[in-house]
Amino acid sequence: MSMAALRRYHPEPLEQDEQIALFRWAAYAAGQYPQLANMYHVPNGGKRTRFEAGLFKAMGVKPGVPDIVLDWPAGGFHGLRIELKRAHGGRIETAQGEWRKRLIEAGYCAVVCRGWDAARQVIEDYLCGKLTRENTGSTD
Repeated sequence: MSMAALRRYHPEPLEQDEQIALFRWAAYAAGQYPQLANMYHVPNGGKRTRFEAGLFKAMGVKPGVPDIVLDWPAGGFHGLRIELKRAHGGRIETAQGEWRKRLIEAGYCAVVCRGWDAARQVIEDYLCGKLTRENTGSTD
């Protein structure tokens, strides 16, 4: 069977599927990592009507804000921000890169993860103190 035919039968998970898998893992792992109670999704993306888009903009929604927030200090960071992308595909928008840069300058660990399992590993490393400003290149 060709790779194209195989993909038709087993398509790559969408970003939303990756995120659902990550939060399912977080619910399972909350006993080991109680800090995960402080992890949440920022619903900035998605398709909206023109009216909804205008309303959300007036309410302070900004493009490029990372998908996942973990409000817990570790490794010298104020908190963790994750821009989650599909394991294969998806691209970083300019606004996302700009947010990431500003967050790093402000003392946050801000990363892009491809797939839920990569995000899980980053979260575990972050909470265990394996990610620091020195080894992530996130220095002032």
